[in-house]
Amino acid sequence: MKIIFGLGNPGTEYEGTRHNIGFYFADKLRKAWDFPDYKYQNNYDAWFSKGIYDNKEVILAKPATFMNDSGKSVQTITQFYKIDPKDIIVIHDDLDIVVGNYKISKNVSSAGHNGIDSIIEKIGTQDFTRVRVGVEMEAGRQSRQTSGEEFVLQKFTEDELEKIKRISEDILNEIKKLI
Repeated sequence: MKIIFGLGNPGTEYEGTRHNIGFYFADKLRKAWDFPDYKYQNNYDAWFSKGIYDNKEVILAKPATFMNDSGKSVQTITQFYKIDPKDIIVIHDDLDIVVGNYKISKNVSSAGHNGIDSIIEKIGTQDFTRVRVGVEMEAGRQSRQTSGEEFVLQKFTEDELEKIKRISEDILNEIKKLI
């Protein structure tokens, strides 16, 4: 069994923000794989969808906690299903990568991402796969007028959304390979 966590913040005020790119890709996977609609699972504090992809059981989950507490849901779900951390894939925003780019990383530190810090703390290891989706301005953080904490809560520009759409298929294909 594989489990894919899309990270973000709950609430309509955060829809379309940089921090919610994990939710965006979890939703794209659910639709592409024709998994059931997400249902809120109180015992996991997450939106949850389960199905079969490539003859493997896969869980898609979007923690209902705020980003900085993502580890709570990840820990609860992985303990319940007895998931090995190596079978966990986490999709999240990354300020070290320019929008329109992404990286797949395994067994690496959080690099200051609070949601990833929370997961590492709760499951006791960093030995899981991360799909790090770039959300930084093309000109880089030195050209930004806001802190990273404020910036990730902003919505993407139309131009940035186009760049994300262009890499969407590549990211979905990378996740398929990981399954």
